[in-house]
Amino acid sequence: MSLGNLTALFIKSAPPGKHEDGDGLRLIKREDGGGQWVFRYTLYGRRREMGLGGLKALSLKDARDVASGYRTLVAKGKDPIEHRRRQRQDAMRSRHLLKDVALDAFESRKADLKGDGTAGRWYSPLEHHVLPKLGQMPVAEITQSDVRDALMPIWHLKAATATKAANRLRIVLDHAAALGLDVDLQAVAKAKQLLGRQRHQVTSIPSMPWVDVPAFYASLEDPTITHLALRLLILTGLRSRPVRFARLDEIEGDIWTVPANNMKARVGAAEDFRVPLSKEAQRVINLARPYERDGYLFPSVRKGVISDATMARLMERRGLEARPHGFRSSLRTWLAEETDAPHEVAEMVLAHLSDSKVVRTYRQTDFLDQRRPLMDRWAKYCTG
Repeated sequence: MSLGNLTALFIKSAPPGKHEDGDGLRLIKREDGGGQWVFRYTLYGRRREMGLGGLKALSLKDARDVASGYRTLVAKGKDPIEHRRRQRQDAMRSRHLLKDVALDAFESRKADLKGDGTAGRWYSPLEHHVLPKLGQMPVAEITQSDVRDALMPIWHLKAATATKAANRLRIVLDHAAALGLDVDLQAVAKAKQLLGRQRHQVTSIPSMPWVDVPAFYASLEDPTITHLALRLLILTGLRSRPVRFARLDEIEGDIWTVPANNMKARVGAAEDFRVPLSKEAQRVINLARPYERDGYLFPSVRKGVISDATMARLMERRGLEARPHGFRSSLRTWLAEETDAPHEVAEMVLAHLSDSKVVRTYRQTDFLDQRRPLMDRWAKYCTG
Protein backbone atom coordinates (compact mmCIF):
# COMPACT_ATOMS: atom_id res chain seq x y z
CA MET A 1 0.00 0.00 0.00
CA SER A 2 1.14 3.56 -0.60
CA LEU A 3 1.70 6.14 2.17
CA GLY A 4 -1.57 7.59 3.38
CA ASN A 5 -3.69 4.71 2.21
CA LEU A 6 -6.08 4.91 5.15
CA THR A 7 -8.81 7.53 5.57
CA ALA A 8 -10.71 8.63 8.65
CA LEU A 9 -13.94 7.42 7.05
CA PHE A 10 -12.52 3.97 6.31
CA ILE A 11 -11.15 3.63 9.86
CA LYS A 12 -14.63 4.08 11.36
CA SER A 13 -16.08 1.18 9.35
CA ALA A 14 -12.91 -0.93 8.97
CA PRO A 15 -13.35 -4.63 9.73
CA PRO A 16 -11.29 -6.33 12.47
CA GLY A 17 -7.73 -7.08 11.37
CA LYS A 18 -4.52 -5.35 10.24
CA HIS A 19 -4.73 -2.28 8.00
CA GLU A 20 -1.55 -0.70 6.60
CA ASP A 21 -1.25 3.06 6.14
CA GLY A 22 2.21 2.65 4.66
CA ASP A 23 5.84 3.23 5.66
CA GLY A 24 5.52 1.15 8.79
CA LEU A 25 2.31 2.60 10.22
CA ARG A 26 -0.33 -0.05 10.87
CA LEU A 27 -3.78 -0.03 12.47
CA ILE A 28 -4.89 -3.21 14.22
CA LYS A 29 -8.69 -3.12 14.48
CA ARG A 30 -10.43 -5.18 17.15
CA GLU A 31 -13.79 -6.96 17.11
CA ASP A 32 -15.26 -4.41 19.56
CA GLY A 33 -14.53 -1.54 17.16
CA GLY A 34 -11.50 -0.26 19.05
CA GLY A 35 -8.01 -0.32 17.65
CA GLN A 36 -4.29 0.12 18.23
CA TRP A 37 -1.68 2.00 16.20
CA VAL A 38 1.60 0.17 15.64
CA PHE A 39 4.86 1.40 14.09
CA ARG A 40 7.01 -1.24 12.39
CA TYR A 41 10.62 -0.55 11.49
CA THR A 42 13.92 -2.25 10.70
CA LEU A 43 17.16 -1.13 12.36
CA TYR A 44 20.53 -2.81 11.75
CA GLY A 45 18.78 -5.74 10.09
CA ARG A 46 16.43 -6.31 13.03
CA ARG A 47 12.66 -5.97 12.59
CA ARG A 48 10.87 -4.31 15.53
CA GLU A 49 7.33 -3.24 16.39
CA MET A 50 6.20 -0.59 18.86
CA GLY A 51 2.76 0.41 20.01
CA LEU A 52 1.93 4.09 19.56
CA GLY A 53 -1.42 4.26 21.32
CA GLY A 54 -5.09 3.47 20.96
CA LEU A 55 -7.45 4.64 18.26
CA LYS A 56 -9.39 6.76 20.78
CA ALA A 57 -6.26 8.60 21.92
CA LEU A 58 -4.62 9.07 18.49
CA SER A 59 -6.40 10.20 15.33
CA LEU A 60 -5.05 9.14 11.92
CA LYS A 61 -3.25 12.49 11.60
CA ASP A 62 -1.71 12.18 15.09
CA ALA A 63 -0.55 8.62 14.41
CA ARG A 64 1.11 9.71 11.14
CA ASP A 65 2.89 12.58 12.94
CA VAL A 66 4.20 10.28 15.68
CA ALA A 67 5.31 7.63 13.16
CA SER A 68 7.04 10.34 11.07
CA GLY A 69 9.07 11.41 14.12
CA TYR A 70 10.14 7.85 14.79
CA ARG A 71 11.04 7.30 11.11
CA THR A 72 13.43 10.25 11.41
CA LEU A 73 15.09 8.59 14.41
CA VAL A 74 15.48 5.32 12.47
CA ALA A 75 17.07 7.25 9.59
CA LYS A 76 19.61 8.62 12.11
CA GLY A 77 20.38 5.11 13.35
CA LYS A 78 18.53 5.53 16.67
CA ASP A 79 16.12 2.95 18.10
CA PRO A 80 12.68 4.56 18.74
CA ILE A 81 11.83 2.04 21.50
CA GLU A 82 15.05 2.83 23.40
CA HIS A 83 14.53 6.56 22.79
CA ARG A 84 11.02 6.44 24.26
CA ARG A 85 12.20 4.39 27.26
CA ARG A 86 14.88 6.99 28.06
CA GLN A 87 12.35 9.81 27.68
CA ARG A 88 10.04 8.14 30.20
CA GLN A 89 12.90 7.63 32.66
CA ASP A 90 13.88 11.30 32.34
CA ALA A 91 10.27 12.33 32.85
CA MET A 92 10.02 10.22 36.02
CA ARG A 93 13.25 11.72 37.34
CA SER A 94 12.03 15.25 36.71
CA ARG A 95 8.79 14.55 38.60
CA HIS A 96 10.61 14.69 41.98
CA LEU A 97 8.93 11.73 43.64
CA LEU A 98 8.52 11.95 47.41
CA LYS A 99 10.84 8.97 48.01
CA ASP A 100 13.69 10.74 46.19
CA VAL A 101 13.15 14.07 47.94
CA ALA A 102 12.93 12.27 51.31
CA LEU A 103 16.30 10.60 50.72
CA ASP A 104 17.82 13.92 49.68
CA ALA A 105 16.44 15.58 52.83
CA PHE A 106 17.86 12.75 54.95
CA GLU A 107 21.30 13.10 53.33
CA SER A 108 21.36 16.84 54.01
CA ARG A 109 20.58 16.28 57.71
CA LYS A 110 22.98 13.42 58.44
CA ALA A 111 25.61 15.70 59.97
CA ASP A 112 23.10 16.79 62.63
CA LEU A 113 22.09 13.24 63.52
CA LYS A 114 23.77 10.91 65.99
CA GLY A 115 26.23 8.66 64.12
CA ASP A 116 25.19 10.28 60.82
CA GLY A 117 21.78 8.64 61.18
CA THR A 118 23.15 5.11 60.78
CA ALA A 119 20.67 3.75 63.34
CA GLY A 120 17.89 4.81 60.98
CA ARG A 121 15.70 6.38 63.65
CA TRP A 122 15.25 9.64 61.71
CA TYR A 123 14.36 7.96 58.44
CA SER A 124 12.48 4.84 59.62
CA PRO A 125 9.12 6.54 60.47
CA LEU A 126 9.02 7.80 56.88
CA GLU A 127 10.28 4.53 55.43
CA HIS A 128 7.73 2.35 57.23
CA HIS A 129 4.63 4.55 57.45
CA VAL A 130 4.71 7.23 54.73
CA LEU A 131 6.78 6.13 51.73
CA PRO A 132 5.00 2.78 51.13
CA LYS A 133 1.84 4.78 50.33
CA LEU A 134 3.14 8.14 49.07
CA GLY A 135 6.71 7.42 47.96
CA GLN A 136 5.85 7.15 44.24
CA MET A 137 3.85 10.40 44.22
CA PRO A 138 5.33 13.61 42.83
CA VAL A 139 5.96 15.73 45.90
CA ALA A 140 4.15 18.71 44.35
CA GLU A 141 0.92 16.70 44.11
CA ILE A 142 0.74 15.63 47.77
CA THR A 143 -2.27 17.04 49.62
CA GLN A 144 -3.49 16.94 53.21
CA SER A 145 -5.86 14.10 52.24
CA ASP A 146 -2.92 11.97 51.07
CA VAL A 147 -1.05 12.65 54.32
CA ARG A 148 -4.14 11.88 56.40
CA ASP A 149 -4.72 8.56 54.59
CA ALA A 150 -1.09 7.53 55.11
CA LEU A 151 -1.03 8.33 58.84
CA MET A 152 -4.56 7.28 59.77
CA PRO A 153 -3.75 3.56 60.48
CA ILE A 154 -1.20 4.53 63.17
CA TRP A 155 -2.51 7.91 64.33
CA HIS A 156 -4.10 6.55 67.53
CA LEU A 157 -2.51 3.08 67.61
CA LYS A 158 1.13 4.29 67.51
CA ALA A 159 0.79 7.93 68.45
CA ALA A 160 4.47 8.69 69.07
CA THR A 161 5.54 7.05 65.79
CA ALA A 162 2.78 8.82 63.87
CA THR A 163 3.88 12.19 65.28
CA LYS A 164 7.47 11.49 64.28
CA ALA A 165 6.40 10.45 60.79
CA ALA A 166 4.34 13.65 60.42
CA ASN A 167 7.22 15.83 61.62
CA ARG A 168 9.70 14.13 59.28
CA LEU A 169 7.31 14.59 56.35
CA ARG A 170 6.99 18.30 57.17
CA ILE A 171 10.80 18.59 57.06
CA VAL A 172 10.85 16.79 53.68
CA LEU A 173 8.25 19.20 52.27
CA ASP A 174 10.31 22.15 53.57
CA HIS A 175 13.31 20.61 51.81
CA ALA A 176 11.30 20.30 48.59
CA ALA A 177 10.36 23.98 48.82
CA ALA A 178 14.05 24.85 49.29
CA LEU A 179 14.74 22.92 46.07
CA GLY A 180 12.33 25.29 44.33
CA LEU A 181 9.45 22.83 44.01
CA ASP A 182 5.85 24.00 44.27
CA VAL A 183 4.65 22.10 47.36
CA ASP A 184 1.92 22.66 49.92
CA LEU A 185 3.89 23.50 53.07
CA GLN A 186 0.68 23.32 55.14
CA ALA A 187 -0.25 19.80 54.00
CA VAL A 188 0.94 18.12 57.22
CA ALA A 189 -0.65 20.71 59.53
CA LYS A 190 -3.95 20.42 57.67
CA ALA A 191 -3.73 16.61 57.77
CA LYS A 192 -3.34 16.78 61.57
CA GLN A 193 -6.51 18.87 61.73
CA LEU A 194 -8.33 16.20 59.72
CA LEU A 195 -6.95 13.38 61.88
CA GLY A 196 -7.96 15.04 65.14
CA ARG A 197 -6.49 14.71 68.60
CA GLN A 198 -4.62 11.49 69.34
CA ARG A 199 -6.30 9.18 71.87
CA HIS A 200 -3.29 6.97 72.52
CA GLN A 201 -2.01 6.90 76.08
CA VAL A 202 1.76 6.83 76.42
CA THR A 203 2.85 3.63 78.16
CA SER A 204 6.26 2.77 79.53
CA ILE A 205 8.27 -0.17 78.21
CA PRO A 206 7.32 -3.30 80.18
CA SER A 207 9.94 -4.16 82.79
CA MET A 208 10.64 -7.29 84.80
CA PRO A 209 10.14 -7.10 88.60
CA TRP A 210 13.62 -7.03 90.14
CA VAL A 211 12.82 -10.14 92.20
CA ASP A 212 12.49 -12.12 88.94
CA VAL A 213 15.77 -10.92 87.40
CA PRO A 214 18.11 -13.58 88.97
CA ALA A 215 16.02 -16.45 87.55
CA PHE A 216 15.99 -14.86 84.09
CA TYR A 217 19.72 -14.08 84.30
CA ALA A 218 20.42 -17.75 85.15
CA SER A 219 18.43 -18.85 82.10
CA LEU A 220 20.88 -17.00 79.84
CA GLU A 221 23.35 -19.83 80.27
CA ASP A 222 24.41 -20.38 76.65
CA PRO A 223 27.54 -18.37 75.76
CA THR A 224 25.86 -17.07 72.57
CA ILE A 225 26.14 -13.48 71.38
CA THR A 226 22.50 -12.73 72.26
CA HIS A 227 22.69 -14.29 75.75
CA LEU A 228 25.98 -12.51 76.56
CA ALA A 229 24.71 -9.15 75.25
CA LEU A 230 21.57 -9.45 77.40
CA ARG A 231 23.67 -10.36 80.45
CA LEU A 232 25.90 -7.32 79.98
CA LEU A 233 22.85 -5.08 79.47
CA ILE A 234 21.31 -6.33 82.74
CA LEU A 235 24.57 -6.00 84.72
CA THR A 236 25.40 -2.46 83.56
CA GLY A 237 21.92 -0.92 83.40
CA LEU A 238 22.79 0.55 80.01
CA ARG A 239 20.47 0.99 77.06
CA SER A 240 20.61 -1.36 74.08
CA ARG A 241 22.75 0.82 71.79
CA PRO A 242 25.94 1.11 73.90
CA VAL A 243 25.83 -2.65 74.57
CA ARG A 244 25.25 -3.58 70.91
CA PHE A 245 28.06 -1.26 69.77
CA ALA A 246 30.45 -2.20 72.59
CA ARG A 247 34.08 -2.25 71.46
CA LEU A 248 37.07 -3.90 73.13
CA ASP A 249 39.08 -0.66 72.91
CA GLU A 250 36.45 1.06 75.12
CA ILE A 251 37.17 -1.34 78.00
CA GLU A 252 40.20 -0.95 80.24
CA GLY A 253 40.37 -3.11 83.35
CA ASP A 254 37.17 -2.63 85.33
CA ILE A 255 36.06 0.55 83.55
CA TRP A 256 34.10 0.72 80.32
CA THR A 257 34.10 4.17 78.74
CA VAL A 258 31.06 4.46 76.48
CA PRO A 259 31.52 7.12 73.74
CA ALA A 260 29.10 10.05 73.93
CA ASN A 261 27.65 9.26 70.49
CA ASN A 262 26.45 5.86 71.78
CA MET A 263 24.65 7.39 74.75
CA LYS A 264 21.12 8.76 74.46
CA ALA A 265 21.23 12.48 73.63
CA ARG A 266 21.07 14.12 77.05
CA VAL A 267 20.93 17.84 77.69
CA GLY A 268 24.45 19.04 78.44
CA ALA A 269 25.89 15.54 78.10
CA ALA A 270 28.35 15.68 75.25
CA GLU A 271 30.96 13.69 77.19
CA ASP A 272 31.70 9.96 77.38
CA PHE A 273 30.14 7.90 80.16
CA ARG A 274 32.22 5.68 82.46
CA VAL A 275 30.70 2.39 83.62
CA PRO A 276 32.27 0.48 86.56
CA LEU A 277 32.42 -3.20 85.66
CA SER A 278 31.69 -5.86 88.27
CA LYS A 279 33.65 -9.13 88.26
CA GLU A 280 30.64 -10.80 86.61
CA ALA A 281 30.46 -8.10 83.89
CA GLN A 282 34.18 -8.60 83.18
CA ARG A 283 33.59 -12.37 82.96
CA VAL A 284 30.77 -11.84 80.44
CA ILE A 285 33.02 -9.58 78.34
CA ASN A 286 35.77 -12.23 78.36
CA LEU A 287 33.24 -14.85 77.21
CA ALA A 288 32.25 -12.54 74.34
CA ARG A 289 35.85 -11.90 73.20
CA PRO A 290 35.99 -14.93 70.84
CA TYR A 291 33.08 -13.43 68.87
CA GLU A 292 34.84 -10.05 68.40
CA ARG A 293 34.89 -8.79 64.82
CA ASP A 294 36.30 -5.45 63.67
CA GLY A 295 36.64 -4.51 67.34
CA TYR A 296 32.95 -5.07 68.14
CA LEU A 297 32.04 -7.56 70.89
CA PHE A 298 28.57 -8.42 69.55
CA PRO A 299 28.73 -8.64 65.74
CA SER A 300 25.73 -9.74 63.68
CA VAL A 301 25.79 -12.78 61.41
CA ARG A 302 26.19 -10.73 58.24
CA LYS A 303 27.78 -7.34 58.92
CA GLY A 304 27.79 -4.68 61.61
CA VAL A 305 26.45 -5.45 65.08
CA ILE A 306 23.35 -7.26 66.36
CA SER A 307 20.13 -5.38 65.72
CA ASP A 308 18.00 -3.51 68.23
CA ALA A 309 15.39 -6.27 68.03
CA THR A 310 17.66 -9.29 68.57
CA MET A 311 17.49 -9.30 72.39
CA ALA A 312 13.82 -8.28 72.43
CA ARG A 313 12.88 -11.22 70.17
CA LEU A 314 14.52 -13.67 72.56
CA MET A 315 12.32 -12.39 75.40
CA GLU A 316 9.28 -12.35 73.11
CA ARG A 317 9.84 -15.99 72.09
CA ARG A 318 9.86 -16.94 75.77
CA GLY A 319 6.43 -15.39 76.19
CA LEU A 320 7.68 -12.53 78.37
CA GLU A 321 6.00 -9.12 78.36
CA ALA A 322 9.16 -7.40 79.61
CA ARG A 323 11.66 -6.00 77.11
CA PRO A 324 15.44 -5.38 77.39
CA HIS A 325 15.05 -1.65 78.02
CA GLY A 326 12.86 -2.50 81.02
CA PHE A 327 15.84 -3.89 82.96
CA ARG A 328 16.84 -0.27 83.60
CA SER A 329 13.59 0.12 85.57
CA SER A 330 14.27 -3.18 87.36
CA LEU A 331 17.70 -1.91 88.44
CA ARG A 332 16.41 1.53 89.43
CA THR A 333 13.64 0.02 91.59
CA TRP A 334 16.13 -2.38 93.22
CA LEU A 335 18.43 0.57 94.01
CA ALA A 336 15.54 2.43 95.65
CA GLU A 337 14.16 -0.51 97.63
CA GLU A 338 17.26 -2.52 98.53
CA THR A 339 20.06 0.06 98.91
CA ASP A 340 20.57 3.40 100.60
CA ALA A 341 22.12 4.93 97.48
CA PRO A 342 21.59 8.71 97.31
CA HIS A 343 19.15 9.80 94.61
CA GLU A 344 21.78 11.51 92.45
CA VAL A 345 24.07 8.44 92.58
CA ALA A 346 21.21 6.06 91.68
CA GLU A 347 20.25 8.32 88.79
CA MET A 348 23.87 8.42 87.58
CA VAL A 349 23.92 4.59 87.54
CA LEU A 350 21.37 4.84 84.70
CA ALA A 351 23.17 7.86 83.14
CA HIS A 352 20.16 10.02 84.01
CA LEU A 353 20.74 13.71 84.57
CA SER A 354 19.45 14.92 87.89
CA ASP A 355 19.68 18.47 89.28
CA SER A 356 20.11 21.62 87.25
CA LYS A 357 22.88 22.30 84.76
CA VAL A 358 24.44 24.79 87.22
CA VAL A 359 24.57 22.19 90.02
CA ARG A 360 26.12 19.63 87.64
CA THR A 361 28.72 22.14 86.49
CA TYR A 362 29.89 22.79 90.06
CA ARG A 363 29.68 19.16 91.10
CA GLN A 364 31.97 17.90 88.29
CA THR A 365 31.69 14.22 89.21
CA ASP A 366 30.14 11.10 87.75
CA PHE A 367 30.10 9.32 91.18
CA LEU A 368 32.21 6.48 89.74
CA ASP A 369 33.56 5.38 93.13
CA GLN A 370 30.09 5.46 94.70
CA ARG A 371 28.59 3.53 91.79
CA ARG A 372 31.20 0.74 91.82
CA PRO A 373 30.01 -1.05 95.04
CA LEU A 374 26.39 -0.70 93.90
CA MET A 375 27.15 -2.43 90.60
CA ASP A 376 29.05 -5.16 92.46
CA ARG A 377 26.03 -5.74 94.73
CA TRP A 378 23.67 -5.79 91.73
CA ALA A 379 25.86 -8.36 89.97
CA LYS A 380 25.96 -10.57 93.08
CA TYR A 381 22.17 -10.28 93.36
CA CYS A 382 21.65 -11.17 89.66
CA THR A 383 23.90 -14.22 89.92
CA GLY A 384 22.07 -15.42 93.02
